[in-house]
Amino acid sequence: MVRAVKRQDKAERIGVILDDLYPDPPVPLDHHDPYTLLVAVALSAQTTDKKVNEVTPALFALADTPEQMVELGPERILELIREIGLAPTKANNLWRAATQILEAGGEVIADWEFLESLAGVGHKTASVVMAQAFGVPAFPVDTHIHRLAARWGLSNGTTVERTERDLKAVFPIDTWNRRHLQIIFFGREWCPARNHDLAECPICSWAATKRRVAEESRPPRLR
Repeated sequence: MVRAVKRQDKAERIGVILDDLYPDPPVPLDHHDPYTLLVAVALSAQTTDKKVNEVTPALFALADTPEQMVELGPERILELIREIGLAPTKANNLWRAATQILEAGGEVIADWEFLESLAGVGHKTASVVMAQAFGVPAFPVDTHIHRLAARWGLSNGTTVERTERDLKAVFPIDTWNRRHLQIIFFGREWCPARNHDLAECPICSWAATKRRVAEESRPPRLR
């Protein structure tokens, strides 16, 4: 019980800091409707948002609807996204997902089961679309948010699924849709994965446990 209260207090203070730094965080992936957001998020797995934004203009110029994506075909899609990580798999998934959307009526809809049934669309991608395209409360957790939640003592989950549950428990539901974006931006600007001085971080400096500080202060092992 003591840990839960402490964790809640941390979350409230972190929320104040994040709201001050990023009061209206934008979606970092360029898009103009639910379908193009779905495509961009699907492409972003194991790839930087910057790289996705470099590739999608040419892709969306030719195919920004499921109908057009199906017409392009997997091989042409691959040519357009070749610089993206896991491009062959993603090209095939984009084509298959577009086909599934057409078979279901042609529209991306705000339905969890529908979104997660699409090729290449996992829970995290579906969560981003639900939150940012449709305004449905969701807390997408990628590896970066998973890392920061552990650093800050908000979750000790070993999986992103557990971290998602922990974050939903400590942040009010009406903050979820902006909070996950705020944490992403904070991680990029203040809280990198490597060579991070926790003592100088606006959040880690007080939220990280002594054990966590000690662990991250250790020099890497030589192999």
